[in-house]
Amino acid sequence: MLPREELLKGVENRDSVARVIDQAEQAIKTWEVVMTDFLSPPELAEIQRSFSRLSEIHLIAWGGYPQAERQRVAIARVELPLDQTQVQLIALDIAGNFLFDTATHRDFLGAMLGTGIVRDKTGDIIVLGERGAQVTVVPELADYLEVHLKQVRSVPVTTRRIDLSELKIREPKKKELTTVEASLRLDAVASAGFGMSRSKMVDFIDAGDVRVNWKEITNASSQVKTGDLIAIRGKGRLEVGEIAVTKKDRYRVQLTRYM
Repeated sequence: MLPREELLKGVENRDSVARVIDQAEQAIKTWEVVMTDFLSPPELAEIQRSFSRLSEIHLIAWGGYPQAERQRVAIARVELPLDQTQVQLIALDIAGNFLFDTATHRDFLGAMLGTGIVRDKTGDIIVLGERGAQVTVVPELADYLEVHLKQVRSVPVTTRRIDLSELKIREPKKKELTTVEASLRLDAVASAGFGMSRSKMVDFIDAGDVRVNWKEITNASSQVKTGDLIAIRGKGRLEVGEIAVTKKDRYRVQLTRYM
């Protein structure tokens, strides 16, 4: 049996991690590759952190393309080889004429959930503007959605399977910048990277809207380091690059903002 309480210590997404512990124990017992549902970035980050100390199993995450946010995880005993091709998912194209009734990510998700499915069975939704969207789902939902997903907002749609290679991925816009700060406090570095006042950044942190490496941080004085990923709900992400100390004992921080 896995050390459940130790693995769950300090995690925010306790129910999600507990489910994956159950699946990992199943993988150990059955000598089979076991699949999770789709996990959000915070859930995935906690699972990867918790499971990194285990020697009995290994896991691999995949969401259909390299920068996918929602991903499934394949879990197996360490004796069994694992690669991305074992992470089972299907891509669907949801085609319609949205020129006069524009649909958002929320609209496509709402239409899918309106057919009776649950969010955990769906991955990323890639909105394609006036021609519709593409989505990744667990294989067992593909036939169901092809039959039942017929309308998004007021627009009739056709839902069909496509190859993962047909996903129309847009590279995120990014901006490189450098800031010089007196400290490596989260509020100082993040306010510079996101281009807002420090007091506004503190408001975001106090409200629980800021995550560092997908972990919610509510302490503005928390220290950042090279490699940290700072995310603010609705504002994008910020990656902390090289940090150097200037002659005046300040910190020159390289940042990459993804929008």
